[in-house]
Amino acid sequence: MEMNQNQVEAIVRQVLNNLSGTPAGKTAGAGGTIPKTARVAMLTSLENFEIKEFPIPEVGDDDILVKVEGCGICGTDAHEFKRDPFGLIPVALGHEGTGEIVKMGKNVRTDSAGKAVAPGDKIVTCMIFRDDPDITMFDLNKQNVGGADVYGLLPDDEVHLNGWFADYILIRGGSTFFNVSDLDLDSRILIEPCAVLVHAVERAKSTGILRFNSRVVVQGCGPIGLICIAVLKTMGIANIIAVDGNAGRLEFAKKMGATGSVNFKDYNGAGEMAKGIAEQFGGHLADFAFQCTGSPAGHSNIYKFIRNGGGLCELGFFINGGDATINPHFDICSKEITTVGSWVYTLRDYATTFDFLKSANAIGLPMKELITDKYPLSQINEAYRKNLAMTGLKIAVMAD
Repeated sequence: MEMNQNQVEAIVRQVLNNLSGTPAGKTAGAGGTIPKTARVAMLTSLENFEIKEFPIPEVGDDDILVKVEGCGICGTDAHEFKRDPFGLIPVALGHEGTGEIVKMGKNVRTDSAGKAVAPGDKIVTCMIFRDDPDITMFDLNKQNVGGADVYGLLPDDEVHLNGWFADYILIRGGSTFFNVSDLDLDSRILIEPCAVLVHAVERAKSTGILRFNSRVVVQGCGPIGLICIAVLKTMGIANIIAVDGNAGRLEFAKKMGATGSVNFKDYNGAGEMAKGIAEQFGGHLADFAFQCTGSPAGHSNIYKFIRNGGGLCELGFFINGGDATINPHFDICSKEITTVGSWVYTLRDYATTFDFLKSANAIGLPMKELITDKYPLSQINEAYRKNLAMTGLKIAVMAD
């Protein structure tokens, strides 16, 4: 019996569906039909999300529809919530998210690392290349993600499903994404902030000063500083002093690998703090320092903690936090300090982060304890207020 082209294509589609175990229009793993609409937490005015409902659009040949499982609240999200510094309102936020593929376009076969993907796999997104041809997969170190678009910080459009604070998100062609099905949900939520620190430490290593036996100061023990300590610990750096004004966060820093701590509330100025740091380093200042706060005063102080010929990585200013006052002679020139800036990550750093998380878990670092609070999507305003109160660490918004 001869078959026409349409019959052949129908048989091929049936075989592929049988191999994936997921009929078209069904959610892999969940076993339910994809709904016609999805809820999106839309920031419609300062400090106010509204839960809106939008039609789920058709999935194009290069697109992926993902059912959201959870998303962390980033400091950048908090700035947008309070001040809208990027002028995005109304906007669907959320860029630390993860979820399950429920439908894929016919052209989607592998993730950005070449790993096969199928409905039911868990993924995270990184950057969107479409707006900047200078950022390509063929030169991953040319620019960091700051020169590209990111889901959760996109202007609203006719799709609306643009951020991870939603029931579903539509990942469009030209995006980068990774199959992370081998990581648990909490670890997947932490991938994006961890990538920030993997990038920062790689920048620090480029100075040639950060080594296994380095004495390191990490200033600022919010999620970013705590993860910085964890990355250093997995690298084998064992002499780390944490600096913060919150006693609870300093205690958690020791769980993440810090060997000592300095509470700046116990000292009268940067000079006295430097003496306190030196006492814990056996009379020495730091070989290298990471400045993880968004405080101009924090940046001004950090130079006092570093030895002559030491190094500094400044990564705390993800937005314009104001000017810092330093003395170029005493703080930089006469000490010959090597300074690098770090802002977000490259695509290669993002992929490296998966191995970091596995290593951190393997040596017993309490990474998942960073997520101190979880809220359903319907309570996203409460989640943001918790984040702004700074009474927890990483706040996450989870699928209802």
